[in-house]
Amino acid sequence: MKLNQLDTEKVNQNSLHIDEMSTIDILKTINNEDQKVAFAVQDVILQIAQAVDCIYEKMCLGGRLIYVGAGTSGRLGILDASECPPTYGVEPTLIQGIIAGGIKAVTQAVEGAEDSKQLAQIDLEKINLNDKDVVCGIAASGRTPYVIAGLQYARKIGCSTISLCCVQNGEISKYANYPIEVVVGPEVVTGSTRMKAGTAQKMVLNMISTSVMIKRGKVFGNLMVDVQPTNEKLKMRAVSIVCQSVDCDEAEATRLLNKSKFNVKIAILMGLTGKDEIECQEALEKNKGNISLTVRSFL
Repeated sequence: MKLNQLDTEKVNQNSLHIDEMSTIDILKTINNEDQKVAFAVQDVILQIAQAVDCIYEKMCLGGRLIYVGAGTSGRLGILDASECPPTYGVEPTLIQGIIAGGIKAVTQAVEGAEDSKQLAQIDLEKINLNDKDVVCGIAASGRTPYVIAGLQYARKIGCSTISLCCVQNGEISKYANYPIEVVVGPEVVTGSTRMKAGTAQKMVLNMISTSVMIKRGKVFGNLMVDVQPTNEKLKMRAVSIVCQSVDCDEAEATRLLNKSKFNVKIAILMGLTGKDEIECQEALEKNKGNISLTVRSFL
């Protein structure tokens, strides 16, 4: 397929004269196009759900989620992966982002890296990829050689595979057990896939990691109870979470957090059940860290 035939490379008729527009009209044009992204994501909810269930099942068996991408797509994978430990208290290795060209490519373009099929396998071998893991290949155009090679290697060793692109019938979809194609249409600036395509990818990755974390018991109600209170803002958030969960004042929440060594889940369990720290810890471990199941076990 020729490059200009890809959905992400076509010319957007709504922005043909954007270089002649006023600032306000430029912004309105971009905003009007951005509004289409959420509806495009809505069209693939079923496919996203299937991917989430696969990841959850593999994680229950000890597997990891590995994002593989190049350029903007690779950076978005790294962003999503890096935000999970502070938000949900998971180990940094559980969700990882790998980008063509390595860490340097996060802030600089590494020319030619995305075209290398050999590098993808080397990068995955470095993290000891195994058949319990899930590899999610991300490529707006759906044709990046580095990503395709990563998916091919993952399938070869028995991994489940997911693909995320923004074109119909993307090449990477052929190598995925769970292909996701979010077709957002031509960009405001032709071929600038950091815009609508990037927004769509960010939305889908947010949905995937958040849903998996919810299923793993990292959320109580709609509160992120595994937040790591590593700074003053997060400590204040921890106090607020305990207040809301236990229906108590800040003084009581602070007391519970201090007694639990600022473990938000343990503090909540102590507040709700009246049990001591050790009993709550044992019950939480028995329920594999799922606070909702643990609370129900005390009823």
